[in-house]
Amino acid sequence: MKPSSVPTPADAAATPPEMRAHLARVFAKSDAWLPFDQFMAEALYAPGLGYYANALPKLGRMPSDGSDFVTAPELSTVFGRTLAKQVDQALRLCEVDTVWEFGGGTGALAETLITTLLATPDARLKRYVIVELSSELRARQQDRLAPLMTQLDIQWATAWPETLDAVVVGNEVLDAMPVRLLARTDGQWAERGVAMVPPDDALAEGQALDHQAWQLAWSDRPSDLQPPIAVAGTHDYIFEWHQQAQAWVGQLAQRLTTGCVLLIDYGFSEAEYYHPQRHMGTLMCHQGHRSDTDPLSAVGLKDLTVHVDFTAVALAAQAHGLDLLGYTSQGRFLINCGFVEVLPTVTDAEQVQALKLIHEHEMGELFKVMVLCAQTHTAAVNNAGGFIGFTAFDRCHSL
Repeated sequence: MKPSSVPTPADAAATPPEMRAHLARVFAKSDAWLPFDQFMAEALYAPGLGYYANALPKLGRMPSDGSDFVTAPELSTVFGRTLAKQVDQALRLCEVDTVWEFGGGTGALAETLITTLLATPDARLKRYVIVELSSELRARQQDRLAPLMTQLDIQWATAWPETLDAVVVGNEVLDAMPVRLLARTDGQWAERGVAMVPPDDALAEGQALDHQAWQLAWSDRPSDLQPPIAVAGTHDYIFEWHQQAQAWVGQLAQRLTTGCVLLIDYGFSEAEYYHPQRHMGTLMCHQGHRSDTDPLSAVGLKDLTVHVDFTAVALAAQAHGLDLLGYTSQGRFLINCGFVEVLPTVTDAEQVQALKLIHEHEMGELFKVMVLCAQTHTAAVNNAGGFIGFTAFDRCHSL
């Protein structure tokens, strides 16, 4: 079924030939149709070809350096230095000496956290582990952190450990996890996937074509899945189901025996996420510091991302034994952690960049911070007055 509101087939000419050949093989095994989470997984993580698996630059400040987007740690060291205050408190309250960072980017956050934490009186940090799927980013991290390896045990991991005793940090990790798409069209719900179809002229001529010459197009299939809360109105509506992100949080919760998890990302609570006016969903693409809404073109060359449903994250964590101990905006979190005191220690030029981290029209409101804690230390954290990043303006009640 392909309703009239679905976009026409995308021009995939910008997709590299190697990725087109790979997708042709994948679609050939799946009746020429993939649910969007599987397509997104191929676009981002196909070995050697996906966006996060190839050697192309990704993070940087300007298109001139070949990058596609910038994250908070690259904007200013004020982010990492302020976050370090929360990490330091968490290490002490949870009685652990290890930090695990998922998705280490360029290594900027790790560098600032390690440097700041090691300079703290009676430093508790003894080991820093980075989980990174991108070989290009892993190489950049290793080069950047090499001078610190004589001061600290720094490791890279590619698989889950059996148990985790650590403070876990995830900055812009959940937004890159594949999602399924559900669409309401003319009052009927369907799962929106991706099909590989022949070009229109080939259909008219009835020619048999190699799969590599085909195009990618949106294609809907009936589904009983619906949003977790009813969406008012009868208008067409699209939303993302964060099934893999919830599973990731569940796995993390099952392994975290001692410690806590700090998640920083752009997103909303459930009530905001499924607002009737958010009818086109949140799926976005980033390439060359420009955004678009066409994930079917330039596959493997641009980032695909969605906003995070933090209510779903909290529920998944609680279902697997973690306690939710804080949720607020990034701006409020950083201010609680001493942003105002750290800001004057950098140059005027860097201050301009750093202020973007807390301004509500920049990253201060759209980005949220959530902390989840192993139940073994919930009482200790509460007895200490809670985590410092959430002492004021906590929004757990809004989830």
